[in-house]
Amino acid sequence: MAVFTSVTEAELTAWLGDYSLGSLLELQGIPSGIENTNYFVTTSNGRFVLTLFEKLTADELPFYLNLMAHLARHGIPCPCPVANRKNHFLGEINGKPACIVSRLSGKSLTRPEVEHCAAVGAMLGQMHIAGQSFSEFMANARAASWRASAAPRVLSFLSVQDAELLESEVAFHEQNPLSALPQGVVHADLFRDNVLLDGTHVGGLIDFYFACNDCLLYDVAITVNDWCMGADGVPDEVLTRAFLHAYHAVRPLQDVECAAWPIALRAAALRFWISRLYDLHLPRNGEMVHPHDPEQFKRILQRHIATGENAIWLN
Repeated sequence: MAVFTSVTEAELTAWLGDYSLGSLLELQGIPSGIENTNYFVTTSNGRFVLTLFEKLTADELPFYLNLMAHLARHGIPCPCPVANRKNHFLGEINGKPACIVSRLSGKSLTRPEVEHCAAVGAMLGQMHIAGQSFSEFMANARAASWRASAAPRVLSFLSVQDAELLESEVAFHEQNPLSALPQGVVHADLFRDNVLLDGTHVGGLIDFYFACNDCLLYDVAITVNDWCMGADGVPDEVLTRAFLHAYHAVRPLQDVECAAWPIALRAAALRFWISRLYDLHLPRNGEMVHPHDPEQFKRILQRHIATGENAIWLN
């Protein structure tokens, strides 16, 4: 289980004394995620999720917690932070910032079908619209400056060919930024395991701790790169069109976004190739951490480079 900081039932019971959530009935670790420690918590008042933040600081966290509260108020099914008796969303357990949020219905899928991709595309469009009225700002910590600093640190672990690919792709995006496209609040990590589905209905968008302000199209590309990919990094045309048509019906995409779509797909693939290389070769200490395979996003990136202007779009 990806747990960096252990929490006992006694410790959690004491912490919950600052909340009006009833008595603790069950504490269960969540066996996924590599950024934070997460537990399912069941109390006499309901079901919740406890998160201990391993990287984010107490100064950074209000943006994410306030964003989730804002989106929940605007009808987006996302975890709603619970305030303690001092009306604070954020607390501390075992020296780590911590919060407890509502637990949503549904489960993640490993093999989405057309209806699922369409539902997620529409919900992402709704989230982007709801985020336009959120007044706080958070720069993308995984943007161009991060790519420029992180890529050199993993080069020594790569083959000559992969190192050349990484360096050339970082340089390509320095020359082809997406900053002129429509901006707003993005999830930036809306993979299959961060969406809960109840049939074809989206029960919840979760794990907002990479959310930030950035190019909205980039967020679409990140999501498509996971939800609409077939084997060996080959885009599934039917799934991709379903996703994009559903998104476009909610938030119509501009011509400049359509033109930049191939670049956005490459930028999204590059971001996760680098981060997975970093997690694999330069991990931090933790208990039972299982980093994702970086080869998956290398193949996706190579496919996007090869297809170029023929990338699947709305036509």
